[in-house]
Amino acid sequence: MRGGWLEYWLSGGFRKKRSARLSPSQQIGRWGENHAAIYLRRQGYRIIARNVRPDAHSEIDLIARLPDTLVFVEVKTRASEEFGAPGAAVDYAKRKILTRAAVRFFRQARNPPLNVRFDVIEVVSGDNPKRPEIRHSEDVFQISRAYLMPQNDIGLIYGDD
Repeated sequence: MRGGWLEYWLSGGFRKKRSARLSPSQQIGRWGENHAAIYLRRQGYRIIARNVRPDAHSEIDLIARLPDTLVFVEVKTRASEEFGAPGAAVDYAKRKILTRAAVRFFRQARNPPLNVRFDVIEVVSGDNPKRPEIRHSEDVFQISRAYLMPQNDIGLIYGDD
């Protein structure tokens, strides 16, 4: 399906401006995002966007698509779990930022999908960076009621909180 929001994305409407150099932590994050994207493709997802910045204050790591669902993916990458699981960093504040970014993405889209979900992928390099451990948590949280709009405004349907 190539119409509306997807066409807008493909024409460059949501492209992130890239700087020439990445910091070491950005390089590690990009490495994890690459592994997460490969993992999702192998699971049957179609990656439609990476590092989307709907505004200056937020970023969506990956946007993937299943036949009937648009999936916003937050990727958390760590060298080890010495200080806890990477997914623990997706706290209330981070969920709020991701929700705000998704809502702004939908407002810019011409034909937003009906089904959306927020997933978290943890990538831990451990002892073998060539074969990191990848854990995928689906439907980790819902958009809070503060951001919900009537269905006819942006075309989204959500369950109860």
